[in-house]
Amino acid sequence: MTDLSAFPVTHKWPARNPEVLQLYAKTTPNGVKASIMLEETGLPYEAHLVNFETQDQLSPEFLSLNPNNKIPAILDPHGPGNKPLALFESGAILLYLADKTGQFIAPDAAQRYETIQWLMWQVGGMGPMFGQLGFFYKFAGKDYEDKRPRDRYVAEARRLLGVLNQRLASRDWIMGEAYSIADIATFPWVRGLLDFYKAGELVGMQDFPHVTRALAAFMARPAVVRGLGIPA
Repeated sequence: MTDLSAFPVTHKWPARNPEVLQLYAKTTPNGVKASIMLEETGLPYEAHLVNFETQDQLSPEFLSLNPNNKIPAILDPHGPGNKPLALFESGAILLYLADKTGQFIAPDAAQRYETIQWLMWQVGGMGPMFGQLGFFYKFAGKDYEDKRPRDRYVAEARRLLGVLNQRLASRDWIMGEAYSIADIATFPWVRGLLDFYKAGELVGMQDFPHVTRALAAFMARPAVVRGLGIPA
């Protein structure tokens, strides 16, 4: 039996089965990237809710796993060399799980790097920009009289949606016919823009039909539906 007691995070969130991967997350666009990937791969895991209302993400136990106090994070008891591996950052987790399972990333080197390219595009661009738009449109920023910050992020969100729409104009998924970690990273944020931030009209979502078509295909996947509700 694997002993995970050396990891303080397991003191706050005990592992029921320390032989399976441990997920620490919340159902945010970043959080569900990991749960969707785990559901898609079929890799056994346990999900633990990191509750923002009680500031779990700032607890010493969570900070021992991710000093950047962001979700998701994982603890894999059977990492490289069959040794436990703690990992944070959603993009790194997706890439690790793709390599671990041999799924959702092409084995061909050129296609692999192209997939990573689009993963980085989402992590470095779409996620932060959509998040800022949400702050200035739905949360505290909506009370600012000066709408220039909001409009800045609306314009950037539209630009990013245009990039994605062009990419999807002649292909089913970001990498073509093959569904990949690039899609798993990207479409939770597109969904969040529409369903959580309620910003579809603001960004003119009707101008991006290929994005909405691919989002519908993404939402039709059973593993996506399950992953969006994990952790409960």
